[in-house]
Amino acid sequence: MLSHHSLLLFLEEIKGHTAGSTNCNGMRTFMAHIHCEDVFGIAGENFTFPLKINQKLVEILWTKNKHKVAEWEVQNETTYFDPLKNRGFLSKENGSLTIFNLENSDAGTYVLDYMDSLEENNDVVFVLSVLAPPSEPEISCNISGDGLLLQCTADFQKPLNYTWKFSSIPSTYETQEVFIPKEKADGSEKVTCFIKFSQTEKSSEISLAQCYPDEKESPPAPVWGHSHGRQSSVNFSKGLLRLLSACIAIILEY
Repeated sequence: MLSHHSLLLFLEEIKGHTAGSTNCNGMRTFMAHIHCEDVFGIAGENFTFPLKINQKLVEILWTKNKHKVAEWEVQNETTYFDPLKNRGFLSKENGSLTIFNLENSDAGTYVLDYMDSLEENNDVVFVLSVLAPPSEPEISCNISGDGLLLQCTADFQKPLNYTWKFSSIPSTYETQEVFIPKEKADGSEKVTCFIKFSQTEKSSEISLAQCYPDEKESPPAPVWGHSHGRQSSVNFSKGLLRLLSACIAIILEY
């Protein structure tokens, strides 16, 4: 078993060989029996390194890129160091370290060195990557056969969990795409897509009326209002009277 100091020197050597792109696969290339795990968290969330330690712990030391971030010994208080001085929590029960409000700068190689009640030293290595949160989901819809095909998409580097909910349909769907039969695709129906990863959840809503193409407007039919018909009759009567008057005047002259 490597001492903590030797392990840090070993990790530094690996970084030199991997040109700063160290991950657990690269470490295992140099040392097959090393316990290393690639983990990732979302910026702005709280992140806890996954650990399963069954023995009682008497000493715990966490380092990030060779620098101490948390340390505890039996009968002593936990000491935190920058950058986790006000953003970290070390569990004395299982040795796990929690980082609150994860930042991009928290990415790096973390090493847990602990001594259990059997006075055995153990080392666990984590390579933490920090990902940007998923984007707001977008819903697209297309008329397909006898219904509508809805698709929910969001920009993210990992697979997302999808859930669909409808305003009047009691069923929920947990797929990225969902097909709505024509008889249920009422234009007044509201549809919401939820995406979730870790502690982050976002949603987007549309009305199914947005899925139907706009109908072309037909030219307006001529409107024959009653007022328009009465005016035409008055004008015709006046013209007829003038014509009769002219005829009578000609007859009288003769």
